[in-house]
Amino acid sequence: MVSTDPALNPNPIKDNISSILRNRWFFLGVGVLIASIVLMLTLDMQLYAVSMSVGLMGIGLAAYFILRITLRQVKSKSMTAAASDIREGARTYLRRQIKTILLVTPFFAALLYWILDWKAAVTAVCGVLTSLLASYIGMSVSVRTNLQTADIANEGKGSPFRIALFGGSVMGFCITGLSLIVLSVLFSIFKDPDSLIGFAFGGGLAALFAQIGGGIFTKSADIGADMVGKIEENIPEDDPRNAAVIADLVGDNVGDCAGRGADLFQTFSDDLVTGSIVAVAMVSVYGQRGLFFPFLIQSVGIVASAIGIFASREWKPGMSPATQFNIGLFVSSILSIIGATIMSLILLDDWIIAIAATLGVLITTVASVSTRYYAGMEGKPVKNIAKASKRGAALNLITGISYGLQSPVLPVIVLMGVVIGVYTLSGNSLMALVGVNIGTDLLITFIMAADAFGPIVDNAAGIAGMAEADRKVVKKLSKLDSVGNTMKAITKAYAMISGTITAFVIFLTFYRLAGIDAIDVTTPFNLSFLFIGACLPFLISSLVIGSTARTAEKMVDEVRDQFTKNPDIIKGLAKPDYSHCIDIATRNALHEMILPSAISVLVPIGIGFAFGMNALGAVLVGSVACSALLGPFFNNTGTAFDNAKKTIEDMENMRGTPQHIAAVIGDTVGDSLKDVAGPSTLIFMKLIGMASLLIVPLFK
Repeated sequence: MVSTDPALNPNPIKDNISSILRNRWFFLGVGVLIASIVLMLTLDMQLYAVSMSVGLMGIGLAAYFILRITLRQVKSKSMTAAASDIREGARTYLRRQIKTILLVTPFFAALLYWILDWKAAVTAVCGVLTSLLASYIGMSVSVRTNLQTADIANEGKGSPFRIALFGGSVMGFCITGLSLIVLSVLFSIFKDPDSLIGFAFGGGLAALFAQIGGGIFTKSADIGADMVGKIEENIPEDDPRNAAVIADLVGDNVGDCAGRGADLFQTFSDDLVTGSIVAVAMVSVYGQRGLFFPFLIQSVGIVASAIGIFASREWKPGMSPATQFNIGLFVSSILSIIGATIMSLILLDDWIIAIAATLGVLITTVASVSTRYYAGMEGKPVKNIAKASKRGAALNLITGISYGLQSPVLPVIVLMGVVIGVYTLSGNSLMALVGVNIGTDLLITFIMAADAFGPIVDNAAGIAGMAEADRKVVKKLSKLDSVGNTMKAITKAYAMISGTITAFVIFLTFYRLAGIDAIDVTTPFNLSFLFIGACLPFLISSLVIGSTARTAEKMVDEVRDQFTKNPDIIKGLAKPDYSHCIDIATRNALHEMILPSAISVLVPIGIGFAFGMNALGAVLVGSVACSALLGPFFNNTGTAFDNAKKTIEDMENMRGTPQHIAAVIGDTVGDSLKDVAGPSTLIFMKLIGMASLLIVPLFK
């Protein structure tokens, strides 16, 4: 849960629960869930129509938020001018990224058609296009909402928190609503979940491109802006004199909005597909209604998240944004648990599945608490990293890495404990693991909205600063930005824990479909491929971090050159060339993302054909186990470095000091870890599993 401000909320737990119990949306949500379940019973075998309806409801809410944002007239002309460069840069990058992905999509579609059949090729293309559509809509709205947020804060009449959350919600509803609609339609057409593997594969392919490309873009710009601006020229963050500042603000949307959206779209779609495959395999146990369990329980999550988003508001004067998020998250969680429990009992008549889904919701809380400790500004590790910066960058880095290596241990142990527990209690039923897996997805819409909130308020603060707004306005938006940073860190933890169990279920589904009962790792053959699988996440991480470094080098050179060739820029008498920095980040990001993406898809397919299913199964075990530890390490370490820098910057007269410079260096190192390597590792371990599932029918 998000931390609350004790000064504004002396007893946060009591006040939060009290606010929730007085919240009409909470009770309305319970009523909607019960009414929906009654409707489902009457529809019987047409239950996929319910999931389609819920998906359409999500898209309808997204449309409502879009209209509410775009129809409002912006009052500040200076803010409009500052925001126009961000919007144009975001539009340029996203169009070129989509063009690049669409150029390679026919190749992979042809490969699937040659290896499998036309169904796999068609559904894969549908997966790519649906993911791109959701990302394009969500990011386009985000770069409009940042201006509205800044303008509302400047006007002082509305709630910048509220409009920023609504803008972020568009991405949340698009990724879940579109996935649910398209997969419901495809399932009703093909009647076979195996045909939907191509859709999940296509979504994963788009996610890998979006996350790698977006991560390289945003972090190369961020590093270039920090290294030259903060360290060499000692100018503030988001200073308009810095040529990389617009690329940095664009990158926040590219990485944390479009990239994360594609990532969670992949997780959501993967879990629907694998859940449907398991439900078909267990139809003799749970009957025909069990086929619709994955779709209907995901529908519960969308409805619960929608109510939680509307519940996130200032219920009493002075309520902190963090508390508002807490209320929405609590409402969404409780409604998800209630709905998942009722759904499990009605459709499956199985208390164990209900418990599993509940644990899936709760386990995300463990991940967020762990992340807040290791990476949050209030935690001991961040304070110690900031303290170590007094003695130079080396000790900053050593301290941060030591805590980062420790951070994955507790979440992974808890997750595996839950997996073992529900699997044992259910009598070794794979459906119990599906319950845990989809349980971790039920908050995706709300979590994505909170994540996209981060770059929106970050950009809004930057726009206000560039437009030379009143200091009170900038300070107000900066406070929202600090809440946004916390939510982005929690989202990374959520995405990692959800993605890990997704990958776990994917390779267990692979074993089931491939007819593999066990892999004997005492034989040199299988053990060797297990080690090869463990090597792959290191290779992917190395490639994307190296790509970020190469692009950042060009960014640093460009910013330096502009300061050197035109001294009037640093004096504030001339405007830097923002477009050239955007072009550098765009061109290199799109070029560098091709090789890691190709390795993630072609290596598992090649190993499967060359060495067989047992070898591929061993590779999956090694890849998932290694990625599940590397991913949180990257995410938590990078976020801790970032927050250590912010801790020092919040102190009086610390900017430009040796301690601050050491922390900035640590932050620039952490940037490529938390926003490039970590997300790429997460997507890789899901995509390699889906690529493996695709070729199983050939060997059967």
